Order: sequence, then C-alpha cells, then structure tokens
Amino acid sequence: MRETFDITGMTCAACSSRVQRAAGEVPGVACANVNLLKNSMELDYDGSPETAAAVVEAIEKSGYGAARRARSGEKGRGSAPAERPGAAAERAIREKRNQLIVSAVFSVPLFYVAMGPMFGWPQPPALAGETDLVALGLTQLLLCAPILFVNRHYFITGFRTLAHRAPNMDSLIALGSSASAVWSVAQLYRMAWAAGAGDVATLHDAAHSLYFDSAGMILTLITLGKFFEARAKGRTTDAITALMDLAPKTATVVRDGEEVEVPTEDVQVGERVIVRAGESVPVDGVVVEGAAAVDESAITGESVPVEKGVGDRVTGATVSTRGWFAMEARAVGDDTTLAGIIRLVDEATSSKAPIERMADKIAGVFVPVVIAIAAVTFVAWLALAGDVATALTHAISILVISCPCALGLATPTAIMVGTGRGAANGILIKSAEALETACNVDAVVLDKTGTVTAGEPRVTDVLLAPGVPEAELLRVAAAIERKSEHPLAGAICSYADEKGPDAEKGARVERFEQVAGGGLSATVDGAPALAGNARLMAARGVGLGELEAAAATLADDGKTPLFFSLAGRALGMIAVADPVKPTSTPAIARLRAMGARTVLLTGDQERTAAAVARRVGVDEVIAGVLPAQKEAKVRELQEAGRTVAMVGDGINDAPALARADVGIAIGAGTDVAISSADVVLMHSDPADVATAMELSRATMRNIKQNLFWALFYNAICIPVAAGVLSPWGITLNPMIGAAAMGFSSVFVVSNALRLRTWKPSERPASEATPAADVAVSVESVAGAPAPATERREPTMTKTLNVTGMMCQHCVAHVKKALEGVDGVSAVDVNLEAGTATVEAADSVADDALVAAVVEVGYEAAVA
Repeated sequence: MRETFDITGMTCAACSSRVQRAAGEVPGVACANVNLLKNSMELDYDGSPETAAAVVEAIEKSGYGAARRARSGEKGRGSAPAERPGAAAERAIREKRNQLIVSAVFSVPLFYVAMGPMFGWPQPPALAGETDLVALGLTQLLLCAPILFVNRHYFITGFRTLAHRAPNMDSLIALGSSASAVWSVAQLYRMAWAAGAGDVATLHDAAHSLYFDSAGMILTLITLGKFFEARAKGRTTDAITALMDLAPKTATVVRDGEEVEVPTEDVQVGERVIVRAGESVPVDGVVVEGAAAVDESAITGESVPVEKGVGDRVTGATVSTRGWFAMEARAVGDDTTLAGIIRLVDEATSSKAPIERMADKIAGVFVPVVIAIAAVTFVAWLALAGDVATALTHAISILVISCPCALGLATPTAIMVGTGRGAANGILIKSAEALETACNVDAVVLDKTGTVTAGEPRVTDVLLAPGVPEAELLRVAAAIERKSEHPLAGAICSYADEKGPDAEKGARVERFEQVAGGGLSATVDGAPALAGNARLMAARGVGLGELEAAAATLADDGKTPLFFSLAGRALGMIAVADPVKPTSTPAIARLRAMGARTVLLTGDQERTAAAVARRVGVDEVIAGVLPAQKEAKVRELQEAGRTVAMVGDGINDAPALARADVGIAIGAGTDVAISSADVVLMHSDPADVATAMELSRATMRNIKQNLFWALFYNAICIPVAAGVLSPWGITLNPMIGAAAMGFSSVFVVSNALRLRTWKPSERPASEATPAADVAVSVESVAGAPAPATERREPTMTKTLNVTGMMCQHCVAHVKKALEGVDGVSAVDVNLEAGTATVEAADSVADDALVAAVVEVGYEAAVA
C-alpha cells in the first residue's frame, strides 16, 4: 500500500536522508521516498495502522514531525488534510518575509554601530567615546537579541537534531551563530571587569573581540537566502497548481427535483449534473440528456470541440462551448481522469532518480564531516596563532558557509519542473527514474496500429472466392467481427453496415475466441468459421488458392488482407488500410536525428508492415510477431546493449511496455497499456516520443549542472573558510560565508527554474498528405464475375457561401459537416471569405451540402 505523509522540520538534504532512514527501518515498510522540496514522504508499506503509527513515532524520535495525508473525502485522526501545492509555498514565503523584515530592521543598526568605527562612519555621541565601550557592547547585545529570537527555529531544530545525533544544516547555523553570540557575551563581561578595574588595554582588546554583528548578520543573510529560495521553490509547483485549477470549484446538481450549486468535491456518484454552454464539466460521467460541443483540449490536446450526445462519455475539466446537457456522475474526487493525471505528476515529482541516490549518500554524512572539519580547524588555528578569536572566526566561517541544501535541492527541483513541463505538453511521466532513463534511450520500438497509424482503418478492397456472393462473405465477416474490439473489426462492420442494415441476417455466433497472432474463430450457425491472416488459415487447413497471391499484391500497397472461411472453405478476403498519422514521418525523422534506432514492430503481415515502414522511414521493420515475441524482441535489443523505449497502445503491447527500459503508452490506448507504461502521451501523437526524450535530456543536463555547482561550491569554499589561503591574505569573514551559503541554494533552484522556459524542438512540417477517399473495389478471383464493383465517380468542385462563422471552431464544424456527406472527397473552408469549396462526386446534390451546413447551425447557399 502506498500513502503520502507530510513531514515538518526538514531544512536540508541531511534532514530528508535522516527521515528516510528512520522510516525505512520500521518493520513492515517496503520503501520510503522523502522529498525535501515538497516536505513529503511516499511510503510503501503493509497498510497496517500500527505500521503507520510506528513510522510517525520513528520520525518524531528523529526530531521531525509526520502526519499521514488524508485522501479525498477522508477525515480522521492522525491524518493531515491534503492542500493545494502552492499553499505550503505561500506560507513559507510569508514566514520568511516576516523573519527577514524583523532581522533587517535590527541588523542594519547593529552592523552600523559594530563596523562604523572601522570604516570611519560617524557614531552616536553616547557610543563614540573611549569610556563608552561597555555601552557600545551592550547596545550590540540589545540589537542582536531580537534577531536571535525571531530566528530561534534555527537553534531549536539545530540543537534538537544534534541531540538526536542527526545534525543538519540548522545545526551548522546554530553552532556558528551561538558560538559568536556566547563568545561575545563572555567578552562583554570581560569588558565590564576591565572597565571596573581601569584596565584600558584589556577593555580595548575585549571590545575588538565582539562578534554580535556576525551572530546577527549570519542569521539575517541566511534568512534572506531562504526567502529567495522559498520564492523560487514555490514556482516549481506551478504545473500541478495549473492542473488543479482546471477543475471547476462548483457544480450544478439536481437534488429533490431542483438545481443546486454545490462544491465539486461534494458531487456524489450517480447524481445528475447540469452543464451549460461556457461551463466546465465538474466530474467524469455519461450524458443522459441534451447535446453539446465539448472542448477536450485540456485533456487530449485536440483543439476542435467534440460533439457529445446521449450515451457519450464526458471528462471533468473539459469545457462545453455550445449546447446544454445533463450527465450522470460516474467518477468523482480522486477517481476522475484529471485527478489521475495530477496524481501521476505528483507521484513522479515525489520519486527519486537514480542519480539522486548519490547526492543522498553524500548528504547523509555531510554535516557531521563539516562539524569535524570546523573542530579540527579551530584546534589547528589555536595551536598556530594562539588566538582564540582567529581560530573561532575560521571555525564559524566553515560552519556557516557549508551548504547541504544545494546538494539536496539539485535533483528534486529539476525533476519537479521537468515533469511539470512534460504535463504542460501532454506528456505524463510516472517516475523520476523513467525521466532519467529516457535520456539514454538509443532504440525506439513502435507498434504500428494506433501508434504510427491512425488506428481508424477503412475497407479498401473485397475479393470473393469463386461462386461466393458478396452478401454471404459480409454476413459471416460481420457476424464474427462484431464481437471483436480490434480497429480492423470495426472497419469491416462499418463497411457491412453501409452495404445494408443487419448484414448478419440473424447469424448465430457461438464459441467466439481470439487466436493470438492469428485472428478470430467461432461457429456461425453451427459451422466453424475463421477470420484472420494466412497463417491462421493454413494452421486450420483452409486453402486460399488465388486469394493468397492477390493478398500479397494488396499488402505491398500497405493494406492488411483478412481472410474469411466457413466450414473449412474460403469465402474471400477483405483488405483494410489504416492511414499513417500525419506526424509519424517527421516524428521518426526527429528520433533518428537524435541518434535513436527506430524499429517498427507489428503483428501484421510483412508486406503491409514494410509498406508502412517505407512511408515513415524507420530503420527496421519486424512483422508477424505475437505479443510474447514483441517482449522477446525488446529483450533482444537490451541484451545487445541498447536502452530501449517501447511505444504502444494495445493490450498486446503491455508485456513489451513492461519489459522496455522506458514504456511509452499512447493516451488513447487501453488501460492495460497505460498502466504498464512509464510515460503516457495524452495527445496520442508519436511526435511526443521525441519530445519526451528531449525533455529528459534537458532535465538531466540541468540536474548535472546543479550537482556540479553544489559539490564544486563546497569543495572550494570550505578550504578557503578554513584559512588555507590566509598566507596570501585571503580569508573569509563569517558574514560573507553566511551570504554565500544562502545564495548557493538560490542558484540551484533558479537554475532548475530555467526549465520552465524549455520548449520542444521545432517539428518539421509534416510530409504526409491527407489520404484521399478510398474507392472500395469488389472483385472475384479465378475469372468469376463480380457481384458488384464500386468505382470512383467523376468529381466536380462546388462553392458554398456560408454565413454565421466567427472563429476557427466554426470553420472546423462546417468542414466536419461537409466531410460527412457521402461522395465528398475534399473540403476547404475560408473564414475571411465566408466560403466552403467542396470537391464531390457528380451525384452529390447541392441540397445535401446546404442541409449539412444548416444542421450544424450556420446558413449556406451554393454560389
């Protein structure tokens, strides 16, 4: 069972490492992933309440707080309500701003009175005399005290974690600042004693050893850095926040016969929801009354509104652009499609990339090592210089300049922004590991149907066996294929329906089953029937005769021939063509340009697959494979040393998707394929495969830059703070160290935010041309006369004047309406001119064209 816990008290990578270790050691916990950026933990455990309580207890014993985050609609003790991602960031910004204001108000005068004499600045008369040094020291103490108080959380957290033997960044700040303050208080007492004894030399020496300004300025500068860091971190959640904002806040439901407006989260499954034009659909459901045009671009990326009527499914966060409908709520709360998308993005940002584990290991020992270096430096300088003040300065500088924060933020910030950019481009990345692995992909295996092709095949040719009427072939074909969900089956059924209603004529179908890699088998009216490829027919002893040779010719043209038999006798063959998606060819060109080998893998026959491969330009094509063989081919590529991405959309692709280093599912595919994949392409566009790889490479480049900076910064600054360059007169004041530490984290987060401006490379213009209308040829082999032959009629061009169009959506509606008229082969709608140019067969009547336009709400007349 996986649940999310909110963690409090973490400030750096050492904290997250400690919390993760404490949770992972609890019996019953399989895995714990702590995210410093989101202050959360993803816990995989046995689901026992006792285990969850033990995890919370273990984290609290480590010096931090933990609470299980409540799921949607859940309330209970020990659970923290889920809040929008930006809320925590806004709260952190507000807290840091308040701390910074108070700190700055007292730090400026403190710095002035402490450092003014050194710079020759005029001092208040009461503090300027030689006899007023004690008053000067007391003034510095009074100005420093409010700064220490308003930033007390550094001391509380720092010393508490130190007591638990798990020091973190706050421990370094607390040690450095408190050492300065305690030393200064001791010197203040020494000044008071010297003033009473009249020891002027001791008085001056003690006055020059005051470090109240360092104690205050360290906290102020670190808080300044933390303020900028909090602002930058808040922007990393913009993608998830934008997704959450897509959902409407209220919904109109029918209760007790009346329409009532309620919060969206209060909508219950089965309730009747009303959606009017201009409103967002609040939840997922099915239309039960009315009709509307729904803009689904937020979910699918399709810019043209989709017509919805009774029985059609509608998705939450889509927008009704025209019409009115009532829907029955089927999925609410965390079960909606939008909630699933948000959950995928959120889980991806909470996961850890393999590269982050190295940073976690370093962070786990970083703070204790820094404290040890500071202690050794103090002893060494005390022995070399014999001066406590000098030794203390170097030790404090090491403590405050060391920054485990930058190390801990290097990876999660980039991953959060990267996955957010992916979501904004319709690419859902399920884990940080998938994001990292996609960077190294050098072989892309693509399924054909529904991935490279549109998945909307159409019948192109019908070949009949000698003596078999077309009606008999269509009767058997429609009867078997009606029970299949395959796209080819849908094309055949649609063709049969066009030829005449009830093409099956009451055919009784029994013992229906799918034959893997072959097709379908059943009994039709008690006789064994087959539908599928030549391999299936040969295996069942069905002779194809001259049909097989004709099928080879059709396959060379990229068509898929399907054979049909009844009672062991071949009835004929129906050829189906699935048009290549317009973006497939440029998408494969982009992949090859990125150095990836492209492989087209399909269960279709070799000639058909080869024709498609030539069209799109893949490096290799493998046809006639079974689902298990797809998985084996992916494994073969991996064994050859390649990092493989598999792109597919069907149930038969699931094993290969799971086997691949990165499984990429087309968003319009089956739930099985999507659940087996690491990446989901919501726009169902093969071009997004290359976009996902580009995003991965940009994100990994950003992560490596961040890690280099975090490691380089500490490797350079710690030795300088220790004084290794002091023989050349180069030293670091603790205040400069504090400023450097604060802004190192700001640099890392700001660098990650540069990914917000990332855009995919410009896609080449599609070389594919829209497919022309397919003329269905019905022929008989072996010289037998064909029952019927459909040929393309002569065409002519007609122009219609259309009024009422106001935008491109109107253009799309008119074009779709005219394309739906039988016999229309091409439509060009011009918004500015208010015309529609139609290429259609001579038999298409003008009235039919005008009626089609009027039916969608516009006026038309033939020019």
